Amino acid sequence: MSDRVRDRIRESLGVEPVAAGEAGPPRLEPVSTDAVAGALALATQEGWRVRVEGNASWLSRDGPADLVLATTALGWAPQISRPDLIATVSAGTTLSALTRRLAEDGLWLPWDPPGSPDRTVGSILATGTAGALRHGFGPPRDHILGCALVCGDGRIVRPGGAVVKNVAGYDLTRLQVGSFGAFGIVTEAHLRLRARPAADATLLAEGARDALTKTARELLAAGLDAAALELLSPDAGGAADWTLAARVVGSAEGVAAESERCRAAGPGWRVLDPEHADAFWLAASRAAAAAAVTLRLGVLLEGLDDTLDLLDEHLDLGLVAAGAGSGSIRWCGEATAQAIRALRHAASGREIPLTLERAPWTLRRVVGHFGAYREGVGGLVGGLRASFDPSSVLVVAVEGASDV
Repeated sequence: MSDRVRDRIRESLGVEPVAAGEAGPPRLEPVSTDAVAGALALATQEGWRVRVEGNASWLSRDGPADLVLATTALGWAPQISRPDLIATVSAGTTLSALTRRLAEDGLWLPWDPPGSPDRTVGSILATGTAGALRHGFGPPRDHILGCALVCGDGRIVRPGGAVVKNVAGYDLTRLQVGSFGAFGIVTEAHLRLRARPAADATLLAEGARDALTKTARELLAAGLDAAALELLSPDAGGAADWTLAARVVGSAEGVAAESERCRAAGPGWRVLDPEHADAFWLAASRAAAAAAVTLRLGVLLEGLDDTLDLLDEHLDLGLVAAGAGSGSIRWCGEATAQAIRALRHAASGREIPLTLERAPWTLRRVVGHFGAYREGVGGLVGGLRASFDPSSVLVVAVEGASDV
């Protein structure tokens, strides 16, 4: 079939697919939203399944497809409005490149997703992944104002806009964040920025897990204004014991005051110099991609210890990063479908959602990113998918197979 797909692409789109190896499907690298739309319209017409890829530094290139559509060529220069603190960014732009460009104007996008700094903006939005900075600034969905979206059948939709305003009705922009591409391909996004902080400090405390979660609760009760407050297992933090990491940003005076608040919470805090602080957060971020499977759980602060115990009961506590104030836990390791299903079932009884962030396709297909939907939700998601991708062109493991 690959030869026929290549021929039809040449005939209809006038472009030459990129070779993807002898056994791989043809690969397209569109350079514009219109080109993405043309490729998906053709795929719908021909009945092809399409796998969407960024740099493949987070999700692996293993989903079955007739055609691969890569967003890496969607990498035009960001359009930045410094007075409005807004950037219009293409999906193929890497976070590292965007960060460097914003720094030239004294601007900052407070994203630190797990994995490589070379993850694309499209990947971060599609998977909805956030790192430690979600504590102070929220997840990626809180920073997107609008986008260009190409539906599975090639229609172009532009929900939201490049302005800061309330959106009346259903928020189609935020619907795309964390959807894993189930409703279409985001080709560009309007992102809310911040001024780059004048000062940035990271403090670490090490000790027993329960003692550190208690310290975190006390700091939050005392009103600590932190950009990040992250609890890391020994393997994730690179230490002999658990690590509580606090990051404070802002004016020099404000950072000094919040740093002193941390020290007052108990002995043992140490301040990292800027170079070691950058290395610490980068290592913690990259650790998430070191294992085959990554899970994300959402909990309330008071349930953090119990949820970590639940994880330990069903899996282990090898690589764990937990937002001590944001209520998000990321686990990384090796896991079978049976173990994930058992954990998801136990977590659901406690009203704790579990998302399969990354795994080999065989496991994603069986388990699904989100698992079985609750009564009423499945119909809503199915209806949305039918609206955005009526021919099921896009290869997405939204819900696990029920017959496996």
